[in-house]
Amino acid sequence: MSKYGYLYRLVGAIAISSATLSLTLATVMRLPIAARSAKPLNLLTVSRPADPFREAIGQATRAATLAQNAFSPTDWNQVAMAWIEAVAWMQSVPPNSPKRVFAEKKVVEYLENFTQAQRRAAGNFGLSYPTLGSEILDRQLELYLSYIAAVGIPDVAIIGSSRALQGIDPSVLQQALAARGYPGLRIFNFSVNGATAQVVNFMLSKLLTPNQLPRMIIWADGLRAFNNGRFDRTYNEILNSPGYQLLMSGTRPTLGSQLPATAISEETFHAKQLYSYQPVVHHETWDDPGVMMPGILAQGGSGSSLFEAIDANGFRAVSTGFNPSVYYRQNPRVSGNYDGDYARFQLGGSQDAALRSVVALTKARRIPLLVVNLPVTNDYLDSSRSYRQQQFRQYMQNQARSLGFVWRDYSQGNLSRNEYFEDPSHLNRFGAAAVARQLAADQALRWPRRQ
Repeated sequence: MSKYGYLYRLVGAIAISSATLSLTLATVMRLPIAARSAKPLNLLTVSRPADPFREAIGQATRAATLAQNAFSPTDWNQVAMAWIEAVAWMQSVPPNSPKRVFAEKKVVEYLENFTQAQRRAAGNFGLSYPTLGSEILDRQLELYLSYIAAVGIPDVAIIGSSRALQGIDPSVLQQALAARGYPGLRIFNFSVNGATAQVVNFMLSKLLTPNQLPRMIIWADGLRAFNNGRFDRTYNEILNSPGYQLLMSGTRPTLGSQLPATAISEETFHAKQLYSYQPVVHHETWDDPGVMMPGILAQGGSGSSLFEAIDANGFRAVSTGFNPSVYYRQNPRVSGNYDGDYARFQLGGSQDAALRSVVALTKARRIPLLVVNLPVTNDYLDSSRSYRQQQFRQYMQNQARSLGFVWRDYSQGNLSRNEYFEDPSHLNRFGAAAVARQLAADQALRWPRRQ
């Protein structure tokens, strides 16, 4: 396979854990268009040399040299492109080569340099809008709009709080549905920490335009999002934000210097299904030229560490497993009687009105709405929480029947295993994959067809 075969796969498939950095389709798609370097890409004529390792070192040297005089986004774009070429060449080292293990370390190292250069290349291509009171909402909105520009309107959008953000893996759901006869669905996780029913209603009815709404919505969360008795901090921060004031004046969020929205090819979009690169561990220092770009890696980058851990489909993958004996040595065990999420428990009021508004919106737009009660650990469900959960399940069952949406309760059963969780109530990536597969296996659910 040519080095550009590896490059295409890397663009869609490389995922570094939150301990390092991530390279995804979205970050590459956000690179500004710049004049090509002195050695332009030629996807048709370049062939693989006898020693891809040596070629990779040469590209890394070139990238580091360019970085010394890079100032503008265009300059940094050239640096980023040089680093990604170095990644592609280094990944081309054959698996049976004695250099392979060392090359894998270098791939991780070069990706770190690429990511830092890419941040500088981004320039003013981000969200040209004041904050909406939540950094993760600002960044997820930016990613969602960029996803639409790069890929198209999602066929399915997952929405909810942090429990949904890391609770349903869009890629696993996409693959599982493809196996069931629904190939090529575009699935995005547009969840935000602290989202309640009021926040979800705001996002769907005010923040997004009708043309930006997905074709199907999975609203995944739990009791907390609908408890009207607790103070809705996230929603109130949105209402008091400069972004909200601007939105109410009629000015909508846009991405700076947007290019015409052109959907990427089916082959590139599904590259993640074809290849998955798992790096070994963090890099070791080596004295080849171009390993580091002085003054760059030490400066970090914009955005929170939480957003850095979110992939191109809006999903936050967490690998930590929940071990009660370890967890409760580091964190207090809080009874449901003193849990703020269950404080002054009340189903109704503003959160109920927000639920009704979301249902009315989806019906008016003919968007199927699936509400999922995400699982929690058995350890979490003490007598107080269990009693409130039962009230919540009954409430949602009644609302689903009377308002006309689909309801699935995953709060009990085999999805409550500790190994599926990061903490007592937040799923890890294994649990998120299990939930996605269970959704895809549900024969009663109707899914959109790719248009």
